Amino acid sequence: MIPRSPRTLVDGMRGTAVLVRLAAPPVDNAANEALIAFLSDILQLPRRHITIVSGEKSRDKRVQFKGISADAALNRLLQ
Repeated sequence: MIPRSPRTLVDGMRGTAVLVRLAAPPVDNAANEALIAFLSDILQLPRRHITIVSGEKSRDKRVQFKGISADAALNRLLQ
């Protein structure tokens, strides 16, 4: 995740991780909230089905999804 980008978008892969650029700043949990909202939109999942498992204060995050397989999530993110 890269905060303070000009716009919010998925910008491909970095190794085995999906690179997400967020317009939100990393202040007062705004970037984490923006990430969850963005993923909810793209993956068509309720926000409650998306959890940041680790890296809440880091650019490198692990996110858990409920109700969608890893392959399906990756396909939707990279479309």
